[in-house]
Amino acid sequence: MNTFLIIDGMNLVRRMHAAQPNENDVNGLDARVGSACKKLVKYHQPTHVAVVWDGDDISWRKHLFEDYKKGRKPMPQALSNTLPALKSYLAAQGFNSIDAASEADDVIATLASKLVSNGGKAIIVSTDKGFTQLSDPNIQRWDHFNQDYMTIEEREKKLGVEHSQFIDYLALAGDSGNKIPGVPGIGPKSAIELLRTFRSLANIYASLDKVGAKQAKKLEAGKQMARLSYKLVQLQTDIPLNVNLSQFRLPTPDAKPSPRQM
Repeated sequence: MNTFLIIDGMNLVRRMHAAQPNENDVNGLDARVGSACKKLVKYHQPTHVAVVWDGDDISWRKHLFEDYKKGRKPMPQALSNTLPALKSYLAAQGFNSIDAASEADDVIATLASKLVSNGGKAIIVSTDKGFTQLSDPNIQRWDHFNQDYMTIEEREKKLGVEHSQFIDYLALAGDSGNKIPGVPGIGPKSAIELLRTFRSLANIYASLDKVGAKQAKKLEAGKQMARLSYKLVQLQTDIPLNVNLSQFRLPTPDAKPSPRQM
C-alpha cells in the first residue's frame, strides 16, 4: 500500500519560525525544517512525501466572505523572502513541493482523498483541526509539535458533537480563528443542544416551529450566515492537481515509479 505523507508547509514552518525570539532571524531555519521532515519520514515510513504550500491568489473563501481570516498576523517579510530558497533546500533533501494557488488546505484534502480512493493511505502533518472532517479511516492527522495523532474521537469530545455534525456545528457556532461568523446569538452551547435534538442543520431549519421562540428568531435571522458558514468550513476534495504520484516517491532500492495522474 502506498502511504503518502502530506506536510502542511506553512503550518510547519510558521510554527517553527515563531519559536525564534526575532522574527527577522531565519538563519538555520532550512536545516531545522529539513530535520523535521526527516524525522517525520523516519517515524511514519511513507512511500511518498510532499510539502504543500499556500499560494498568493485570493482564496475562494475570501471571495465568498471578505472577512474570512480577517485580522490574522501577516507572514514576517524575512520568512516570506526565504521561502523559495527553503523549498529548493527541501527538494535537494528529497522533499518536493506542491504550490497551491491560494490555500493549501483544499490541495491537501484532495491529495489525501484521491490517494485513499485508489487504495492508499494518507498522513496529513498539520495542527489544523479542520482536517478532522475527513472521515476515511485511511486518512490520519499528525501533530508534529505534540508528536501525536489528532483523532476524530478527540475532536468529537472537545466540540461535544458527533463527527457527522462537525460542519453543521461550525455553521451554527462559527469559528473565531478563521473569522467564520456562524449564526449571531447562537454560541457553542446552543449549537450542541440544537444538534443533539435535531441532529443536523437542515433538520433544525425544517423544525423552527419546535424551537423556542427566542432561538427560532435568531436562527431565522441568521439563516444566510449559517449557509455561508457551512460553505466556508468545508474542505474541497476534488480540485484539479495535475501532478503524478511518482514525483513524490521516496527513493528505495527497488522503487518503481508510478505513472498515476492525480
